[in-house]
Amino acid sequence: MDCRPFFFKKFGLFHHRSTMKIGTDAILLARWTEVAATDDVLDIGTGCGLIPLMLAQKGINSADAVEIDRDSYEEAAQNFSNSAWKTRIFAINDDIKHYSDVCTKKYDLVVSNPPFFFGDNIPEKAKKGLARHTNTLSYSDLLASVKKLMKPDGRFSLVLPARESTTFLQEAENQGFFLKKEQKIIPVEGKEPNRINMQLVVNQVDKVESETFVLRHPDHSFTKEYKDFLKDYYLD
Repeated sequence: MDCRPFFFKKFGLFHHRSTMKIGTDAILLARWTEVAATDDVLDIGTGCGLIPLMLAQKGINSADAVEIDRDSYEEAAQNFSNSAWKTRIFAINDDIKHYSDVCTKKYDLVVSNPPFFFGDNIPEKAKKGLARHTNTLSYSDLLASVKKLMKPDGRFSLVLPARESTTFLQEAENQGFFLKKEQKIIPVEGKEPNRINMQLVVNQVDKVESETFVLRHPDHSFTKEYKDFLKDYYLD
């Protein structure tokens, strides 16, 4: 197995031990999520730590990255300590439900690329690594934890499959969240969206900001939109 780090323009990271490898979902979510220099950020289920590193490159005050899986936590901690932002981003080995019960800190931004394999849809190779995540963190639990940890004027940013988003948003509404922004991700030009980036808040929203984003042309080459979107991160 190739165990070399994956390099972006301003940081590199290992992801070989993590249950959540570097993937397009996390990259697009982190790039899409807006931050402020004063933001204290919480990443739920950080995996190898990609999202906090991308947000740190944008400029944030701090980030705490909670990860239940020990190997993933250790890899994220290593990646953080090797980065230019090692004094601002921290890995925490804990279950988010427990963390939300004991943590007194409140966050400006909570972000998550949550697990979304359920039942028979879990790939065989992923079952062992993902079992503790999917079987112990329902949408209801995730939202309840976010509500405890987010400031009253905070934001919750996450990505889900389009097919799961309706169920999730119904549960979010039940818990007092409102959809503020969304980015519908189209994998290939002419296809339907298969992922949705969402930003939720706990204050009433007059109008949802909605956009679509196309990754590839029909010949599977990347669109100019995609290349421009990630030019600050991907190596030339």
